[in-house]
Amino acid sequence: MGSTPTGNGVNFAVFSAHATRMLLCLFDAVGAEVARLPMPERTGGIWHGHVAGIGAGQRYGYRAEGPWAPGQGHRFNPRKLLIDPYAMQLDSELVWDAALMGHDEAGGHGQNPDRRDSARHVPKAVVMAPLPPADEERPRTPWSKTVIYEAHVRGLTMQMPGVGDPGTYRALADPKVVEHLKMLGVTAVELLPVHGFIEDRHLADRGLRNYWGYQTLTFLAPARRYAATDAPQAEFRQMVRALHAAGLEVILDVVYNHSCEGDWRGPTLMFRGLDNASYYRLGPDGHSYLNDTGTGNTLDCASPAMLRLVTDSMRFWARDMGVDGFRFDLGTVLGREGRGFDPGAGLLDAIRQDPVLSGVKLIAEPWDIGPGGYQLGAFPPPFAEWNDVARDTMRAFWRGDAGQVRRLSGVIAGSAERFGHSGRTANSSINFLTAHDGFTLMDLVSFDQRHNEANGEDNKDGHAHNISDNMGVEGPTDDPAINTARARRRRNMIATLLAAQGTPMLLAGDELGNSQGGNNNAYVQDNPTGWVTWDGADPEFLAFVARAVRLRLACPMLGQRRFLHSEIRTDGMPDLTWYHPGGYEMQNDNWEDDTLHTLCVEKRMAAGTPEWAQSDLAVFMVFNSGPPVDITVPAHAADWEPFFWTAEAPELDAGTLKVPADSVAVLKPPGADLTLPEDGATT
Repeated sequence: MGSTPTGNGVNFAVFSAHATRMLLCLFDAVGAEVARLPMPERTGGIWHGHVAGIGAGQRYGYRAEGPWAPGQGHRFNPRKLLIDPYAMQLDSELVWDAALMGHDEAGGHGQNPDRRDSARHVPKAVVMAPLPPADEERPRTPWSKTVIYEAHVRGLTMQMPGVGDPGTYRALADPKVVEHLKMLGVTAVELLPVHGFIEDRHLADRGLRNYWGYQTLTFLAPARRYAATDAPQAEFRQMVRALHAAGLEVILDVVYNHSCEGDWRGPTLMFRGLDNASYYRLGPDGHSYLNDTGTGNTLDCASPAMLRLVTDSMRFWARDMGVDGFRFDLGTVLGREGRGFDPGAGLLDAIRQDPVLSGVKLIAEPWDIGPGGYQLGAFPPPFAEWNDVARDTMRAFWRGDAGQVRRLSGVIAGSAERFGHSGRTANSSINFLTAHDGFTLMDLVSFDQRHNEANGEDNKDGHAHNISDNMGVEGPTDDPAINTARARRRRNMIATLLAAQGTPMLLAGDELGNSQGGNNNAYVQDNPTGWVTWDGADPEFLAFVARAVRLRLACPMLGQRRFLHSEIRTDGMPDLTWYHPGGYEMQNDNWEDDTLHTLCVEKRMAAGTPEWAQSDLAVFMVFNSGPPVDITVPAHAADWEPFFWTAEAPELDAGTLKVPADSVAVLKPPGADLTLPEDGATT
């Protein structure tokens, strides 16, 4: 599929099951159309042909002839130049113009075709020489040792001092960026969409930009806007190599659930003009689009053409570009078939059995807005899933909400009630406090309400339910008591995130104290609001986060694959025990006590862990969102040692542990080989 140089020309192949004729259009370097060639061959729904005398660098697009019958799902309009879904590079960014519309906007609810030619406004695909498979050594970090860092290529580096070509793939590979990531201790960088995308028309009309990139135009071409040169593919490849050399994996946030064409009122750029009825899930009237994504359309991932495009795209990025995993935006769409979400859907099965794709990290955002769209815990192995229940529980517990101890215990134990089935591991839960969509960690403790006025939507966009707490003042303050309390709350939440079973994910900039001024939906803020602020970063908090990451990596029981069910190990000790602050094991009535704000747990490696992965290490952890508390530790732990805390150092004397208010404390057995750097330096 796509365009493939052959030595004496280029082979072209594009899918359309319902077109009656497919035209290949060739363009020169200034955008003039120099040839319009009917595709001579058709095999099933694939139109193909070879053109001699051209090669890499040739610009091209398609025009598809066929019926204009919106009621039957067909919107063929040969006056619209169409981008190859398999394009590996575009020669420019899309420029909005009314001629991009396939339908006549003057009236008729889009029932009549538009007569204007769109070629002048559409980016042209560029024939690329095939890339050799990535051959460098990859980190292949096991899930049990994985700590994810969600970042934006542009946003992470735009304001970082001393970085060359800020906002680009090159900048992300800069030694200063790599040094920061290594010091922090994360093992994988998860990048917001880097597939080519467009500016939304309504944003362009208001002078705003699509910052996050969730309006995909090309599924195999890297976004040009993040390249310092005219070779985005080569720059991206070099970035991956540099991160791999530092032991860091690269995960891509991919948008296979919808396209940038919107509903019937949107432009005709690719899928709509090539074969609308094959690529999209349409309503019963044929004219409308099912909108399980909230973007106007939903791609039909059950169709053979879309299934093939998704898997071909993933293989290209994994095999040829070297990426180590994928996070699927609105992942429920990938499993939607005729009767709704199916964990055995064809696309999910195709990914799981693929010899290339089954070996990379797969992470689903387990929801969409369609019927039955919330599917947390329902994806098949080896998929991991974003766990919003863990996010909300950690926020609510540290805000001091009543009745959160039982819920937090589930998070600390890897959310087994959601993921403990079908042979899934405890690493399946991607635990996070913050992500690109929502408040930053600093804003989570600084604002009660969203402040999205700059987005131009009357502050009605973004989440209204943030489970945040301004701790007395809305926004920044000079009050030292409030700032001290905010810093402690942030430490508590980070410590809880990294102590919980599952796979932790940090948001880029949280370790620095980055704020978006209370904007919890910065999708149009391609400016200092959305970018990470490095100036004025909090070095003490940065060192603490690095130390908390190393706490996790030093304690194998925190990242272990097996769920803990309080089973007896071969040493006679249970692998998991919940304690009441009074020193006895938690009873049913204790779990129902809404006045309890302290959770105590002792963790070991799971019973049944193979001998080669077994460890004698144990930890006793206390999560206290209430006032100071004296905890009676179990008799066998009376001489254990505090070695990690988020407030004042806890005191252990004669079996009583004095834990400060609003704090986390971790104890280890005497002589246990657990050491952590005090300053966050790499050990």
